[in-house]
Amino acid sequence: MNGLTMDLSLNTSSLLRHAASFHADTPVVSRLADGSFHRSRYAGIAVRAERLANALASKLGVQVGDRVGTLAWNGCRRLELCHGISALGAVTHTINPRLFADQFRYITTHAEDRCIFFDVGFASLVEQLAPICPSVIHWVALCDQDERRGIQQPGVLSYEELLEGQPAAFDWPVLEERRAASLCCTSGTPGNPKGPLFSHRSTLLHCFALAWPDSIALSAREALAPAVPMFHVNDWGLPYARAAVGAAIALPGSQLDGASHDELFESQGATFSGAMLTVWNGLLDYTKERKLRFRTLEKVVIGGSACPPALIRTLQDDYGVPVIHAWGMIELSPLGTTATVKAKDRASSPADRATLQAKLGRPLVVVDMRIVDDWGHVQPRDGPPVGAPQVRRPWVNNGYFWGEGGSPITLDRWFETGDVATFDADGHMQITDRSKGVIKFDGEWISSIDLENLTTAHAAVAEAASIAMPHPKWDKRPMMVVVRKPGASLTREELLDYLQGKVAKCWIPEDVAFVEALPHRAIGKLMKTALRQTVVGHTWPVQPQGDDAAQHTPEAP
Repeated sequence: MNGLTMDLSLNTSSLLRHAASFHADTPVVSRLADGSFHRSRYAGIAVRAERLANALASKLGVQVGDRVGTLAWNGCRRLELCHGISALGAVTHTINPRLFADQFRYITTHAEDRCIFFDVGFASLVEQLAPICPSVIHWVALCDQDERRGIQQPGVLSYEELLEGQPAAFDWPVLEERRAASLCCTSGTPGNPKGPLFSHRSTLLHCFALAWPDSIALSAREALAPAVPMFHVNDWGLPYARAAVGAAIALPGSQLDGASHDELFESQGATFSGAMLTVWNGLLDYTKERKLRFRTLEKVVIGGSACPPALIRTLQDDYGVPVIHAWGMIELSPLGTTATVKAKDRASSPADRATLQAKLGRPLVVVDMRIVDDWGHVQPRDGPPVGAPQVRRPWVNNGYFWGEGGSPITLDRWFETGDVATFDADGHMQITDRSKGVIKFDGEWISSIDLENLTTAHAAVAEAASIAMPHPKWDKRPMMVVVRKPGASLTREELLDYLQGKVAKCWIPEDVAFVEALPHRAIGKLMKTALRQTVVGHTWPVQPQGDDAAQHTPEAP
């Protein structure tokens, strides 16, 4: 017997329609290339998204299922594209402008993009790419006709010219909810980029999850200033979630430096922001130097990479801004866990709460997670066991566009994350490594993330990475690669002495290398594969002989 409920299809068009109906006057602000702010409201965004849909269908011949590329930073026009393309029934293909030309050519050809919309700042890039992207029929610059005249590439349309004269109403089609809504390709992975393909159903379920209190608790009371670009898994799903709850928006455009973010937060009264670790580091460097405070910011979410506890403490203790530590990945749409406290944790000591926050949190409702050992045996959730996390839920991808990269799903229908982690009794996950870079010595797991967190807590360290390197005696041993803070002095011996007593002896890195900068992926994550290449052939320090040898030889704890 079925329940007596309406069986309505979950479509992304319902989100902007809701925002325009019930949050029509809520502001949507975006920074332009010249540093000024463009101001709109949800009602205006909705009208322009409908004009865009009319133009896509009538002028550009875009049909249901066609892929439409976007090469742009976070701005109002990019927001209109986010809603207008998928609500029409086409697929929004978010393209990372930091990709190499060959990667760009591959993903646009692989996706068979029919059109690509781009920021004017990428005009020179488009001139290089247009001849090698045969599937792209139309290139549209996100500008008016005057700005368009400065673009050398022939045949480029201006966005405002495209929308001109189009009807201000569009009859959004009712789409089967499992139809594709957006395509976001991976980056920094071996081989060609792979394309997780999100449906209308998965997009709406994920955006609802972002509003849950034990998630990041979005609401109409918020003024969001996200620093996550929309080409990073649709800005972590925030464009859809913001419309769902009617939150105010302040978009940073291409200006992601500390000074610009601080001005955006303060001038627009931002109460909430989400960003990668590198963005927060840059912002705090700027504010610390000038002894600035955040006047309106009430909470932040940090994701993309495990956040060092030192950064969490700085935001909460020095700035009074609560931190939500989150974990996810592109194939998960992307949110998987959030580090929120339970009622019983309120009475915990500050040190215990800090330890809890440094973990990556509990799975969201309808998210099922487990860890398995090397033989596929499910491990208990009690802290000590280390294993490979696996996930299943309604918004996890079960394959890649055109089958690129094969299936990431196990025979019993779980998604393999590629991480190494533990779960405590309350379900809080702590990732210790990526499975491809795990460090193991004498049967003991060595957490590169824990080593990195301890190292970055040193006053002289700006950034650090721990990598496993082949060792003539011990198979593989950890090596620490460190970026010093500007003007700071730190030697190998000083750092190794600093780590003594903080971890087991076998965890102490065998050596330390100092570099000017660490390599990062296009999405800001550390590229450990590239880092290992830079230290190939590294010569380990000579092991001491005699009585001193025991002090330097790694021991099991």
